[in-house]
Amino acid sequence: MSIPQYELNDGTFIPATGFGTYPLRGDEGAKAVADAIAVGYRLLDTAVNYRNEDAVGRGMRASGVDRSELIVQTKIPGRHHGYDETLKSFEESRSALGVDIIDVYLIHWPNPSVDKYVDTFKAMIDLRDRGLVRTIGVSNFTEEFLTRLQRETGELPSVNQVELHPYFPQERLRAFHAEHGIVTEAWSPLGKNSPVLSEKAITDAAAAHGVTPAQVVLRWHVQLGSVALPKSSSVERQRENFGIFGFALSDDEVAAITALGKRDGRLFDGDPNHHEEQ
Repeated sequence: MSIPQYELNDGTFIPATGFGTYPLRGDEGAKAVADAIAVGYRLLDTAVNYRNEDAVGRGMRASGVDRSELIVQTKIPGRHHGYDETLKSFEESRSALGVDIIDVYLIHWPNPSVDKYVDTFKAMIDLRDRGLVRTIGVSNFTEEFLTRLQRETGELPSVNQVELHPYFPQERLRAFHAEHGIVTEAWSPLGKNSPVLSEKAITDAAAAHGVTPAQVVLRWHVQLGSVALPKSSSVERQRENFGIFGFALSDDEVAAITALGKRDGRLFDGDPNHHEEQ
């Protein structure tokens, strides 16, 4: 199935949905990645701190799909912030993945108390300019952190991966992204361990379209312009999560789901202004 592509602010493209891999590891993780590629996923999301870059690489090779068709995305952990540290971390990541080029390279968390994310981003710019990374972005950055990157490096990231689900629709941040050409990616797109899928706005839409509540939420992401990254080791669930391009929600349905947002809808301990990743 051909799925929509989003053009990033540097002219590269990523699919409108991707496959999340946390916490899949080892043989199970490699098989899940290979299965997801067989289903149709081409954007594969991992991170140093997921401890599964090797499994993702093995799954990519086992899939039999040409490397040029796959987009692998990984993230620099907090303990590797800094210019030289980033260059070393990059080499470790591409070795673990078994690739020459990392397609999408992200800073996992800003770690503001350490205050090295600007130097990290400068190293990423150099990696991209050397042709070792195709596009560079961030994860869990606020408008303030994004603005500082632009002010001190002259560049904005191509993507920002953040917690985003119906209880936390991030309307203000998404508007900032749209204004500045940054594509929003969503981790925990289904609001893991929350009752979001049983909300009436979602179950009513699922019944109206003959799909599952999870498919409704993932389709909501697509219509927001957000790249959702659902994870599953089940092939059946992978197919379900991927099968969101054969229907469309109405504007009223999208609005009703967005209206489920709460004042502090975070479901995880992940306030970027305070969270410190090792």
